[in-house]
Amino acid sequence: MNNTIFKHRSIRRFKSNPIEEELLQQILEAASRASTCGNMQLYSLIVTRDKALREQLLPCHFGQQMVVEAPCIVTVCADIHRFSMWCEQRDAKPAYDNFGWFVTATIDAMLAAQNLALAAEEEGLGICFLGTTIYTAGEIVRTLELPKGVIPLTSIVLGYPDEKPELTDRLPMDAVVHYEKYKDYTAAEIDELWAEREESELTKRLLEENGLPNLAQIFTERRYTAQDNLNLSQSYFALLKERGFFNQ
Repeated sequence: MNNTIFKHRSIRRFKSNPIEEELLQQILEAASRASTCGNMQLYSLIVTRDKALREQLLPCHFGQQMVVEAPCIVTVCADIHRFSMWCEQRDAKPAYDNFGWFVTATIDAMLAAQNLALAAEEEGLGICFLGTTIYTAGEIVRTLELPKGVIPLTSIVLGYPDEKPELTDRLPMDAVVHYEKYKDYTAAEIDELWAEREESELTKRLLEENGLPNLAQIFTERRYTAQDNLNLSQSYFALLKERGFFNQ
């Protein structure tokens, strides 16, 4: 089994060393070998190495300096544009401009993204997935000049690590694995599954910094508030329609 998987950590500080061209191409090819619906590859990977362009992307990622400090950022997009063009050029009528195919393209894209991340880490590079992408997807569309039918999903910062943070914790396997059928949780089981995380030193520090009584409230009142969730849902849904994913 690939031990790199068990050593994954998000890297946020990078050396300025460029990634060798041959190595970058191997990593991108590894991404392209991911599983894909019908061998359609409904995704695009926008590889941005130009410093000036990465500086334009910096505000889209809430000013996180790794966007410009790392030598490369890859914007992962769902893409029905390319496949639809191919169909039209062969007198085949495409019908992929709908939500069902947005979901399919998203699955394709995220499988490719994970392949890219694993391949990069196997070669000693560091990566960090940026959730900020969907918050400012419209601005990223304009900056990267994405055509209709292409929408950003996530971004991966890529480069040589300049730090080695501790591994982050994960919930016990009983929290995420169900055998044969879904087994719902009792209140006591929920308490047990989160017990180690809630009792950690990191959580104690976060509670003190935020002045809140428990970790769940940090998520609901600080990190992902109801209003922020609503704003994101509305803006991204509007962009999906503008991008052509709700025509049918």
